[in-house]
Amino acid sequence: MAKLMIGPPHYELMLHPIIKKNYGKWAYHEHVKPGVIKHVSESGDIIYTVRAAIPKIVSVDFVRYLCDVADRYCEGYIKFTSRHAAEFIVTDEKKVDELINELEQHGLPVGGTGKSFKPLIHTIGWNHCHTAIVDAPGLAKAISDVLFEYYKRNDLPAKLKIAIACCLNMCGAVHCSDIAIVGIHRTPPTIDDDIVSKFCEIPTLVASCPTYAIKPKILPDKRRSVEVTAERCMGCGNCYTVCPGMKIMNPKYDGLAIFVGGKVSNSKSPPMYSRLVIPYLPINPPRFPEVTEAIKKIVDTWIKYAKPDERVGEWIERIGWEKFFKLTGIPFSDKLIDDFIFSVPTFRTTTQFKY
Repeated sequence: MAKLMIGPPHYELMLHPIIKKNYGKWAYHEHVKPGVIKHVSESGDIIYTVRAAIPKIVSVDFVRYLCDVADRYCEGYIKFTSRHAAEFIVTDEKKVDELINELEQHGLPVGGTGKSFKPLIHTIGWNHCHTAIVDAPGLAKAISDVLFEYYKRNDLPAKLKIAIACCLNMCGAVHCSDIAIVGIHRTPPTIDDDIVSKFCEIPTLVASCPTYAIKPKILPDKRRSVEVTAERCMGCGNCYTVCPGMKIMNPKYDGLAIFVGGKVSNSKSPPMYSRLVIPYLPINPPRFPEVTEAIKKIVDTWIKYAKPDERVGEWIERIGWEKFFKLTGIPFSDKLIDDFIFSVPTFRTTTQFKY
């Protein structure tokens, strides 16, 4: 029999006693105010969760502070959301406002519940990722600052989720977010034959390319390397992950693309994939003005024209992509046409257009 209970400790060992007692037996949940949700169980037990935005990259001192707050207000219990927010579990209603004041004074804003801008998901960026095209944490901070007013509100058409992936490996949930930013390469890799011939496994490198743009090559001195057919290269950077000799980083031409309309939720409409709407924007840290301006424009247009409970993708499906580009002022280009060989199931086949 396979060994069980390996890996991290079981979550039940760390559940708040009231949550464990009423697990799966909640009567209803009430949104009290931005950042605070009241949970009422069938047994009559009540708890409050207070959500605070925190950095994804933290120090031991910061973790100790969170633990200290949890000890003073939450009997030592805290949990973290999938979007990197900290949720404090409070049983005494009188402590809710005290906790909020404590967190706000420490620079941890409370909000992001209900119909609001949720804390932003992002990849690790230049901290230690070898394929990062952009400083994802820095871009996340710039976008969060621009959209901060929506984090504290509960009157948006629906929830707003934004994600950042600093390369096309996309470990940041960008395929299923309302708005997503992806780092892109626009030029094929430059091949360092010395590195490729000495350190890289040629068959694996050739197989790493999804468009078969890489093929083996014999150098004049009989060493083995590869060559790239530029017309077939899609700039995914997968070859660089396999072999450091495939130098695809190019600060002059690398940039950011924006996708919209994705969601995981199955409510009201099925899950949706994000679609490309802006193929290229320059990378200008630390505040990334071109990117933040474009995202603010999309968000404000959605807020103005969407119906209640319409996510960004649902709003676009109702009004049509033609009108989306018209309302947002985003120029349409041939780069937005989905012509990848394996994307036949997602081709637009209808003759119906909405203007």
